[in-house]
Amino acid sequence: MLAQTRETFWTISPTGKAAFYFLAAAAILVFAVGVYERFRRYARAKEDPFPRLDDLPGRVVDAATTVLSNRNQFDRDLYAGLMHAFILWGFLTLLIGTTILGFDMDVYQIVTGASFFKGDFYLAYSLVMDAMGLLFVVGVGMAIYKRYSQREGRLWGRHTSLEDDAFVWTLFALGIGGYLLEGLRIRGTGFPDFETVSFVGYFVAMVIEGVGIDAAGAEALYWWGWWSHSLIAFGFVAFVPYAKPFHMISSFANVVVSDDKAGARLPSVPADLDADTGAESIDSFTWSETLDQDACTKCGRCSSVCPANASGRNLDPRDVILDLKSYREEVDAGGEEIDIVADGGESVIAAETMESCLSCMACMDACPVDIEHLTSFTKMNRQLVDTGQVNSEMQDVFQDVMQKGNTFGDPNRKRGDWSDDLEFDVTDAREEEVEYLWYVGDYPSFDDRNKKVARALARVFEAADVSYGILFDDEKHDGNDIRRVGEEFLYLELAGHHVESFEECEFDQIVCTDPHSFNTIKNEYPEIDFAEFADDPVMPFEYDEEWNADGEIGVFHWTQVVSDLVDAGRLDLSGADLDYTVTYHDPCHLGRYNGEYEAPRQLIEATGCELHEMPRSREDSFCCGGGGGGLWMEFDDEPKPSEERLREGVEDTAAGGEIEKFVVACPMCTTMFEDGRKTGGFEDDLEIVDVAELLEEALDSQGALASVGADDGTTAASAD
Repeated sequence: MLAQTRETFWTISPTGKAAFYFLAAAAILVFAVGVYERFRRYARAKEDPFPRLDDLPGRVVDAATTVLSNRNQFDRDLYAGLMHAFILWGFLTLLIGTTILGFDMDVYQIVTGASFFKGDFYLAYSLVMDAMGLLFVVGVGMAIYKRYSQREGRLWGRHTSLEDDAFVWTLFALGIGGYLLEGLRIRGTGFPDFETVSFVGYFVAMVIEGVGIDAAGAEALYWWGWWSHSLIAFGFVAFVPYAKPFHMISSFANVVVSDDKAGARLPSVPADLDADTGAESIDSFTWSETLDQDACTKCGRCSSVCPANASGRNLDPRDVILDLKSYREEVDAGGEEIDIVADGGESVIAAETMESCLSCMACMDACPVDIEHLTSFTKMNRQLVDTGQVNSEMQDVFQDVMQKGNTFGDPNRKRGDWSDDLEFDVTDAREEEVEYLWYVGDYPSFDDRNKKVARALARVFEAADVSYGILFDDEKHDGNDIRRVGEEFLYLELAGHHVESFEECEFDQIVCTDPHSFNTIKNEYPEIDFAEFADDPVMPFEYDEEWNADGEIGVFHWTQVVSDLVDAGRLDLSGADLDYTVTYHDPCHLGRYNGEYEAPRQLIEATGCELHEMPRSREDSFCCGGGGGGLWMEFDDEPKPSEERLREGVEDTAAGGEIEKFVVACPMCTTMFEDGRKTGGFEDDLEIVDVAELLEEALDSQGALASVGADDGTTAASAD
């Protein structure tokens, strides 16, 4: 009876075996040198300002869970998720199996003089390897079909090259070649009964016999096949660090060191007017940003969800990351250095490209390997500001904020005038202790349409008997979008002014109307080392401490606060029955930035409205077009992001044309959608309303606003 095992070097002479080990060592050496050079490049790059290696064991476990589960690949694309899962699980199994075989031959047998590669172990090994190898081949076949037969658009772009073809076809050749070798061996050794566990290889052996190849012929072909397979494998191993296959290492590393607050917070710049913006040269980028560039797999998921790209703007997030990578490799090879970003002339990235970014973070959310596009993009915007190449419309906005404190250019003393039409007085938080310091924001303070939202929210607070107050003219623009278009020092001035104002008031928590304000006050103000700037005569503040670094002061979006008030019974909506058919748009800064999806929905449903979700909702929400300075700049979009989103609301939701109201929870979104409603021809199709306006109507319908302002002798009936 034949031993239940197989000869690893069947038909291979001792000389051939020695050549095999020599080539294996050479391939591993080339691989090791390449990986070393990659990581040496990271070590030379600038230090990252955020902790990325803290709790490293925990990070590795979390990353392994993410990668092995393929959960990021399944997001938005079941086919791609299954494809990648099959390839990954199959590849890892084959790699582990090869390692086990090598350990048996080169360690265990030398130490013990025996082999464990036989009997039940061999049978189980063969079964698992055949099954998972088949999964691997199926996955690679799916990739080939998607790339070449379906011609999936997002897989093709300016950086698509022969290395992409070489990668996928090499994997396919390795998978198919392994089964051909197994089939030739089984045919050449006379179909041993125990080899039926290698069900794929056994089937291939039957096919080989069926085409007329006898045992001797199979044995002769095996030698050629074995060397062909080995050389392809060695070439692949050596190839890994120098091309696309390196993502198998860099992508995992990138997930390990990712910042879970990336985008919601941004790196600061040193308190030095001559400080590097972070994008003066390719060496200005940090090691994590360099790793981002190497981790990109060219999958195009970021490109497919980018609203700027969908609107025809000159922005493809994937190309920006890969352009930086290509330029870095050229410079490292001795190439000529040019500007990283510039408005005209030779540069790696065009100013127009960066101006197109809406800072919506859709690219980052869609990226399966946690590339932090927005960090690099913001640094390039800073470079444009630093070199005086910023968009002229943004220059006007900067000027208004510097001189007036707001983006409208109106006297800031009028900031609280929106409250004059209320039937009650709004508390001045500078003079009286309150539970909630309400940061109203620019648009609810100065824009006529959004003043209605501010007044609606004030009435909601009054109906819930909330103790709240505002800063009136001590409130300025929050700085969130000013920062994302590159004006870091103006942002610091605004932040310093506000934390000084906060320190002079007595309150428990901060509540924000605008998700943009909510994000920057919650996530970014606490990150600033104000002491570094307090002595700068240019900075109009003397505050020299960290503000709210321990999170003692809660910072909330108003929907979170009001949702809690409803749950606590302080705001009674039990009799509300608006009976509208509505859809809701998730603001980027509330949803993707801060993970709040439920509070607005709970409030909408509490009013009695019938809520229908758009296909792109929650973390997949499509940007209104107002972020990242989009609210202040003109683009020749076709269609505008706001128009595309409204079309989705009335055409792609389950309720379709029955949608009566398009509900928002962000003043910028209100502004963009009111514009899109006109320019897109949706004025007769639906109405743009804020959640606060729905709540106001619901409360009024059940008489809950009747007593609001009663102390002044007025009622809600006098409201605008």
